[in-house]
Amino acid sequence: MKWSLGIIKNIMTKCMGINRKIKERRAWYFINNISHKRKMNNFEIIKTPIKDLVVIQPKVFGDERGFFLETYNKKSFEKLGLTMEFVQDNHSKSKKGVLRGLHFQTQNTQGKLVRVAKGSVYDVAVDLRKDSETFGKWYGILLTENNKTMFYVPEGFAHGFLTLEDDTEFMYKCTDLYSPEYDSGIMWNDETIGIDWKFEEFGINSSELTISDKDTKHRNFDRNKKYFEKY
Repeated sequence: MKWSLGIIKNIMTKCMGINRKIKERRAWYFINNISHKRKMNNFEIIKTPIKDLVVIQPKVFGDERGFFLETYNKKSFEKLGLTMEFVQDNHSKSKKGVLRGLHFQTQNTQGKLVRVAKGSVYDVAVDLRKDSETFGKWYGILLTENNKTMFYVPEGFAHGFLTLEDDTEFMYKCTDLYSPEYDSGIMWNDETIGIDWKFEEFGINSSELTISDKDTKHRNFDRNKKYFEKY
């Protein structure tokens, strides 16, 4: 049976139309599904041993195209008791073995919602609130591009992280603007705080860390000191 060129074109047009409708239905299903799930909360709060310091696990929606997730939603956060307001977003890129921290601001204190867009870090927060039961205590967590985990470090904490891969991109939202006049820090290897950076576990030589000159000149932790007026 011989088909004319016109018949072949007609069949191809119909097939393209069917394929387009299938794609449209898939897109409609995806949007409708996401919209429905947004009525629920797309974030899970995981408490840590330190009050107000929380791990946040977002829901990830994936299919053959890739994935979608919310990294912040004001209403969803408020339903979980997270009522902070963010005013500045930061984005850094580091090679493997970079250690940044431990940083904080003595005034215009910053809460930070941190996550990794690419690579991985070991992220650490230290409670510097003088009146806190966990004053001087630390907590660390692994943040990677795969686990999508986020970490909220409230005001009144020192913060730092160790990059575990080259080209690691680290992102964080801040509750106050950067104020260099109030910029301060504590030594990353302070013996009193005693952070376990897990160098051996992560395959990093502690003698080959890349640390800024500023971060090598911070003072050690002082248990008798009040680091913030507010806390």
